[in-house]
Amino acid sequence: MVINLAHLIQYQDGSVVSRTILKHESGSVTLFAFDQSQGLSEHTAPYDALVHLVDGEADITIGGTAHRLKAGEMIVMPANQPHALKAITRFTMVLTMLKS
Repeated sequence: MVINLAHLIQYQDGSVVSRTILKHESGSVTLFAFDQSQGLSEHTAPYDALVHLVDGEADITIGGTAHRLKAGEMIVMPANQPHALKAITRFTMVLTMLKS
């Protein structure tokens, strides 16, 4: 099955939108769309996660260190490390959670 990410999710003004693409015991793949200046406050997750920016620009802070990501770039958020995300511009990302 071929998936076109641009057709799966739409930006909403002042919001963060998510859509689960795949969910299994071993992990999940979720597509997110962040409007400009929107974000997720600092939190932790019990699993490693791979963030891949599809478009736009975001600041991703992991363990107190800020990283500016642009379209096409990826970063790993290690399990149990505090992390936060903030949209510099509108951006979409694919979040892959790895439970095993």
